[in-house]
Amino acid sequence: MPVKVLAALSGGVDSSVAAALMVEDGHEVIGVTLKLYQGPDGEAPTSGCCTVSDAEDARRVAAKLDIPYYVLDYTDTFRAGVIDPFIAEYRMGRTPNPCVDCNRTVKFARLLEHSAELGCRLVVTGHYAQIRDDGESLQLWRGVDRQKDQSYVLYMLGQEELSRVSFPVGGLEKKETRRLAASLGLRNANKPDSQDICFVGAGRHRQFLSQHAPARPGLFVDSSGRPVGRHDGAVGLTIGQRRGLSLSLGEPRYVLGIDAVSSTVIVGTREELGVTSLTVAPISWVAGRPPEGEVDVQLRAHGPTIPARVFDDQVELDRVCPAVAPGQAAVFYRNDELLGGGPIVATRC
Repeated sequence: MPVKVLAALSGGVDSSVAAALMVEDGHEVIGVTLKLYQGPDGEAPTSGCCTVSDAEDARRVAAKLDIPYYVLDYTDTFRAGVIDPFIAEYRMGRTPNPCVDCNRTVKFARLLEHSAELGCRLVVTGHYAQIRDDGESLQLWRGVDRQKDQSYVLYMLGQEELSRVSFPVGGLEKKETRRLAASLGLRNANKPDSQDICFVGAGRHRQFLSQHAPARPGLFVDSSGRPVGRHDGAVGLTIGQRRGLSLSLGEPRYVLGIDAVSSTVIVGTREELGVTSLTVAPISWVAGRPPEGEVDVQLRAHGPTIPARVFDDQVELDRVCPAVAPGQAAVFYRNDELLGGGPIVATRC
């Protein structure tokens, strides 16, 4: 049954085809681009997913599809929900995932609210993920294209959110999406995927952090607490990092931990990077409750899964996993069904 939907248009091929498929199915589609970030002098980002050229691509796609198009200014929401926490997490020695925070606070919180205000039944995005209904509850599954699967950054979606969103390209391979875009005459059919953090830009990660979190020099220490060198600032370092430490100790050293209070960085061997248990809190469960039995946990956006058991906020891994960074997400699956997830707040050997 056709309904009124709000299609988030980033200017990329995935969101464009998602909107086109909804038009093709007879829905009343309104296209919107989210203005998320501007620099201190009002400038738009020059890389990432929110550039002026992206907005222009989105506008042209909306014109091609003959749908209304608007730009929504979410810069305040984005700063409070994504940029400020990103800086704060690094200041605390953690490694945040801004895409998770953007989905949670902007795309599937503020945008859902806005869609209801406009009388829209669904919010449509170009995420590679699938929603299924088993007759009792809604389920979230990986996208068909495992190389492009984006379910990992959607773990916060529960039953209410899943009932009000749609992922039309989740059942497609990326090459099919591009083929559809070309057949529709969309100008962005072969546009490269965005890889950068939109408010940071390509190659400017440490520069961005240095502008917002002043460097505090401190000590490198080994796992026994013995000083082995000095650093110019711990902000921006992450667990498992080896390059850029400027340590000459005869063999490679990796970041094992960061004490933000004292600006102390613990380093050690690759063998010392391994962890077997995590604290993950808060955990969001898609079904509203934790599953029974063993699950698989994914600790990186495109990493492998590891068998695990979950006891409240404690996650016990079936095998040692190296370089797990607090601040990143632990996302739980059973086969290709996403069960839930949450931020990693602590790790243990």
